[in-house]
Amino acid sequence: MALEEMFRSASNFRFLPELISPCFWEDASIVLQLVFLVILLLFFIRNTVDYFCRGRKKMRELENYPTDYKYGVSYKLSIICSILMLGTQVVSLLIFQRKIENQCESRVSVLSSRIMQIISWAITLIALYKIRSRRHKKFPWILRFWWTSSFLLSLASVMIDAHRVITNHDHLMMQEYVDMISFLASACLLCIAIRGKTGVTFVISDDVIEPLLNQKDEKVSKRESPYGKATLIQLVTFSWLNPLFEFGYRKPLDQDEVPDVDIKDSADFVSHDFDRCLNYVKTRDGTSTPSIYKAIYVFARKKAAINALFAITSAGTSYVGPYLINYFVDFLNEKKFRSLKSGYLLALGFLGAKLVETIAQRQWIFGARQLGLRLRAALISHIYKKGLILSSQSRQSRTSGEIINIMSVDVQRITDFIWYLNYVWMLPVQISLAIYILHMNLGTGAFVGLAATLMVMSGNIPLTQVQKRYQMRIMEAKDDRMKATSEVLRNMKTLKLQAWDIHYLEKLKSLRKTEHNWIWKSLRLNALTAFIFWGSPAFISVVTFGGCVLMGIPLTAGRVLSALATFRMLQDPIFNLPDLLNAIAQGKVSVDRISSYLQEDEIKKDAVEFIPNNNTEFHVEIDEGKFGWEMEPRNPTLDQIQLKVKRGMKVAICGTVGSGKSSLLSCILGEMQKLSGTVKISGSKAYVPQSPWILTGNIRDNILFGKPYDSDKYDRTVEACALVKDFELFAAGDLTEIGERGINMSGGQKQRIQIARAVYQDADIYLLDDPFSAVDAHTGTQLFKDCLMGMLKEKTILYVTHQVEFLPAADLILVMQNGRIAQAGTFDELLKQNIGFEVLVGAHSQALESVLTVESSSRAFEYAAVENDTDTETNPNQEFPHTKQDSEHNLSVEITEKEGRLVQEEEREKGSIGREVYMAYLTIVKGGALVPIILLAQSSFQVLQVASNYWMAWACPTKGDVPKVGMHFVLLIYTILAVGSAFCVLLRASLVAVVGLLTSEKLFSNMLNSVLRAPMAFFDSTPTGRILNRASTDQSVLDLEMATKLGWCAFSIIQLLGTVAVMSQVAWEVFVIFIPVTAICIWYQQYYIPTARELARLAGIQRAPILHHFAESLSGAATIRAFDQQERFTNGNLCLVDNHSRPWFHNVSAMEWLSFRLNQLSNFVFAFSLILLVTLPEGIINPSIAGLAVTYGINLNVLQASVIWNICNAENKMISVERILQYSKLASEAPLVIEESRPPANWPDIGSISFKNLQIRYAEHLPSVLKNITCTFPGRKKVGVVGRTGSGKSTLIQAIFRIVEPREGSIIIDDINISKIGLHDLRSRLSIIPQDPTMFEGSVRGNLDPLEQYSDSEIWEALDKCQLGDIVRQKPEKLESTVVENGENWSVGQRQLFCLGRALLKKSSILVLDEATASIDSATDGVIQKIISREFKDRTVVTIAHRIHTVIDSDLVLVLSDGRIAEYDTPAKLLERENSFFSKLIKEYSMRSQNFNSLSKLQY
Repeated sequence: MALEEMFRSASNFRFLPELISPCFWEDASIVLQLVFLVILLLFFIRNTVDYFCRGRKKMRELENYPTDYKYGVSYKLSIICSILMLGTQVVSLLIFQRKIENQCESRVSVLSSRIMQIISWAITLIALYKIRSRRHKKFPWILRFWWTSSFLLSLASVMIDAHRVITNHDHLMMQEYVDMISFLASACLLCIAIRGKTGVTFVISDDVIEPLLNQKDEKVSKRESPYGKATLIQLVTFSWLNPLFEFGYRKPLDQDEVPDVDIKDSADFVSHDFDRCLNYVKTRDGTSTPSIYKAIYVFARKKAAINALFAITSAGTSYVGPYLINYFVDFLNEKKFRSLKSGYLLALGFLGAKLVETIAQRQWIFGARQLGLRLRAALISHIYKKGLILSSQSRQSRTSGEIINIMSVDVQRITDFIWYLNYVWMLPVQISLAIYILHMNLGTGAFVGLAATLMVMSGNIPLTQVQKRYQMRIMEAKDDRMKATSEVLRNMKTLKLQAWDIHYLEKLKSLRKTEHNWIWKSLRLNALTAFIFWGSPAFISVVTFGGCVLMGIPLTAGRVLSALATFRMLQDPIFNLPDLLNAIAQGKVSVDRISSYLQEDEIKKDAVEFIPNNNTEFHVEIDEGKFGWEMEPRNPTLDQIQLKVKRGMKVAICGTVGSGKSSLLSCILGEMQKLSGTVKISGSKAYVPQSPWILTGNIRDNILFGKPYDSDKYDRTVEACALVKDFELFAAGDLTEIGERGINMSGGQKQRIQIARAVYQDADIYLLDDPFSAVDAHTGTQLFKDCLMGMLKEKTILYVTHQVEFLPAADLILVMQNGRIAQAGTFDELLKQNIGFEVLVGAHSQALESVLTVESSSRAFEYAAVENDTDTETNPNQEFPHTKQDSEHNLSVEITEKEGRLVQEEEREKGSIGREVYMAYLTIVKGGALVPIILLAQSSFQVLQVASNYWMAWACPTKGDVPKVGMHFVLLIYTILAVGSAFCVLLRASLVAVVGLLTSEKLFSNMLNSVLRAPMAFFDSTPTGRILNRASTDQSVLDLEMATKLGWCAFSIIQLLGTVAVMSQVAWEVFVIFIPVTAICIWYQQYYIPTARELARLAGIQRAPILHHFAESLSGAATIRAFDQQERFTNGNLCLVDNHSRPWFHNVSAMEWLSFRLNQLSNFVFAFSLILLVTLPEGIINPSIAGLAVTYGINLNVLQASVIWNICNAENKMISVERILQYSKLASEAPLVIEESRPPANWPDIGSISFKNLQIRYAEHLPSVLKNITCTFPGRKKVGVVGRTGSGKSTLIQAIFRIVEPREGSIIIDDINISKIGLHDLRSRLSIIPQDPTMFEGSVRGNLDPLEQYSDSEIWEALDKCQLGDIVRQKPEKLESTVVENGENWSVGQRQLFCLGRALLKKSSILVLDEATASIDSATDGVIQKIISREFKDRTVVTIAHRIHTVIDSDLVLVLSDGRIAEYDTPAKLLERENSFFSKLIKEYSMRSQNFNSLSKLQY
């Protein structure tokens, strides 16, 4: 009999006779039971002592509650199986009493073992009853240990029975059936032991169901996790997903319809668990910086051990098939001498092994995914928390892009490694079993196979090393490209205004070229690896069979087929080894990167000392303070800082650009490195940074900032911050959505929103960094009066300002100079000191004087009359009705119709991926001409491979037959076929690499051109994260995965057809079952895809918000810390992680759901074909060819699953193509150059700008923002444009640059209609200094002259003119001095001066200043105005300004109101008319500036 030889050959090993001795196992059983009973006794003693010492009272209390129980399947199953086990032991004892001739001669051993088993199982049942009353959530470990031991004992009994029956040709007796029942019951108990949960809940009389084991209250979610409540059967079959599939099949799933993850998979739980692990490692090692490797080990070890158990079981059972093939061929040869029962027993062995293999495989893959999910959530939460407390130096040493890459790429690599970790345990098992089976069949020939295997593996290792290097290069190149892309998207408006977009497009293309070169090298290597992978079974088999022939080992058909099946099984470990080494290497690099990031310097908690309010009269106290942005004591940023601020004081901080004003606020916040001295703060604080930090979301959320909504307080805050009018004009009021970085709000609106945020916090200390710079004169006055001196009059305020008019009201003024407090005192005291302060005031006075001079030249003006008029003055807002447009920036979305949302939910396709997406992907390169060649190459490979195996099965003799041909000839033909098939693979792999990369390159190029040529409206309504997600994650899929995944769909179908062809050639009857099973498989796939596709899409969409929120939090970390909001933001991050985990977890679970079902169906087909081969009469089929069919059939489950898996996987990956195609067809701006209408080289020469009936709207369904604007700005004149916030000033400027296109009318510059020429020709001839100063990462030179058009001397000249020459000269690198991301190593004022430098270099005939000196002190402003007057004296200068004195010297002033021209004349003419808007502005400005001293008196 077939199995007989197996047992006899096994008996050759010296230790096996002992192992198959019944007495050995009876003794082992006694030992295990004694251990179990002793431990139980110890437990009983301990619990009894506990009960009498402290538990009696508690037990009584619990008994007072009337309690009912609900039993889960696990608990019920454990009772049933334990009763079965008890019953089988009783029956065994009765059989033993009746039957004297037992296999074990020691009656005492058998009797003792049986009686102790009965006692043990009786105690088990009592223990299970007690579990219910003790309210255990999990089975005690001692029971789980006992059940595992029982399984091993039952397995041993069954194996001994099988050995005896097969070797002695006995019939099955009563004892064998009892042992089989015992084995099944113990296997069931083993599963329950592994899971561990009892599933018992108790219901207290008030009908509240609570989990057992004194759990903490958990929040009940409206989307409960079905996984958390699943029974054991549901967990094995994944049927807990059935309700989700039913729902997803009926309609496309939305995010809120996806169930929650289990509590143990939630970000909050795993984050705390990881914290616990870090603390455990820290305590155990006695170190302040715990090793992240050890923490990950402690965090993952338990789950990883369970996964490893399943993985090893799966690997072990996968080799049962190849092991049995030789016996099966022998059985078919000797069918007439054998009973059918032995054939069916063999078939059962094949099927049983396949069932165990597939179940264990599904469990370890799912477990690895789940562990990866947990680790990812834990790491993301820790990276996020760290980001909020990074010190300024650490923050500057890493760009946002690098930190975000750590969160996205490195975390992903570590989770990938968790998957590969299981191969560490599987590889040794797979290789050992393969060699064992080969040794059984081929004897010493197996060692030749082992040598060949090791050779192939070792050959793979250097390839892996090279691949690893390529991967690192790809990542570096990708980092550089993503950093540049992020910067370009962030500053798109500047690039378009300066006509630099093509230069930066080329820069991105050159970065992509570098990345492309490394990807090509990597893909070439992949093609070589594929050649080795597919060629390795052929190579190893040729070498092994050749060795056998040389050594004279006879090659029978059974042996050859068993060996071929084994070689094919070896393919996986050979191919997985390099992947494993690669994953280990990448994982190590990523863990090291995360580790170094987590060990970066943090904000020092002791930098600021917090004093209780009632312990001191000072709110802020700095004593001998010395601070720096770096830890260099030699070059402190601030030195000798001595400051005491009493409660309720108003402290103004002024000084020139770069003097240390913002740094002073930073040292109070604890943001700077404290080198020496003390900082004491008493009370809560609120902070308004100089550059507004606005969160994506609605306005109200930005103002509340985590505080509960109090309508009365909220309304007062909004009124004090002059936001009432703005809210009235917004379609959705304060619920209007703010675009990314506040992009759809004007600078003034953003500033007032963040002031309102600070005011609403109701803090004790307010730190305001230049809060009035971005608002117009009237709004500034209102803010100062109603907010600082109104709502905050009792508060302590430190405010930085460049506007001298806000200084007199301060109780204390600090004048900063070179990082020191040069002067301190009240306004009058400082004026008397006469040592510098008067320079600032003098500059302001000169500006004021210029205003008054123009006024007085127009008419006599009585200031007293003005003062008398102030009470009766009409509300300026009535004269200046606001525009109905809620923003001066582009709005591409109808806000009214979309409930105030500018940034809409990310668009996602629904339903199946269209055929056109596949066709677009396949035909983009050479119209798809190479695709048939790829398919032909793979088909040729399959035909040659089947032919080579067919040849070996046919040519090799069966046992006892004479060989048909000489073995050398057999081997020669086999080698030729094998080599031919391997080269077909090389051709196919090379073509896939070439076509895939060309396709991804073309799609990338299309997307890049489409995005960079999109109008500004697109960028205003699309968060950067969405574009970056496509440029990084989706593009990576196209570069490295898409072609392979799509190729595998075709390749696996070809393989499956080959396998079915071989099987049906032997027994066509297989088709009877194969066709309906295939139909069921296709139905399952159709049922699965709608749900899985939407889950994959949702997971893709939910990834971007995590990164977007992180990027936003990094840029506003100082504000978050100042408001003590770290915890709220951290919780927000955890919610976003869970939002991503939900669809991702259910998507990977869905894959396992499908794979499990397909595996079982293919097992069913395989079992049917085996039974068919056993049942068919002898002579109908050739045993060798039947063996070949079985060889292929062993892999049928893998192949059938892989076809569906690859189709589903390709469709999931195809979503990336779909998303990139979406952004390849965006509406484009007008052409950059129109060859037939190019302007003359010297255009514009005069610089006259003529507006003719200009009307502008942002979208067809929106009202006009500019209405019938008709006027002319004469050439070489200075024109000032004024008006309230939102009156259309910035829109007018955007119209000149064609950022927005006119709906009607035209703009004519020097007789050329700007709509008729190319955008590049227009924008490159104009200069602008924008409201928000923009700097790019790089050097000073690169920022001033990115197109490299000017010489060093011209650049130095421009720097000197804009007051930056000396600062740059002091730096060692001069023009190559570093500019970090966003120019954050330069003050806002200095950045503004750099923008002026660009304009000075460009020397355009037309210069536009968009509130360009808002962030600069009066003295520097005065200097800049003089520079502009001198340098642009023969040019047209258009100035939008909030400071009246910057337009008072203009030749003409245009006043806009509600998108219309209110007034347009010379300043003198406008001032002659008392009721003109301009007069009112001048009157308000001069009155405010002269009489601010009285303001503080009025307030108190």
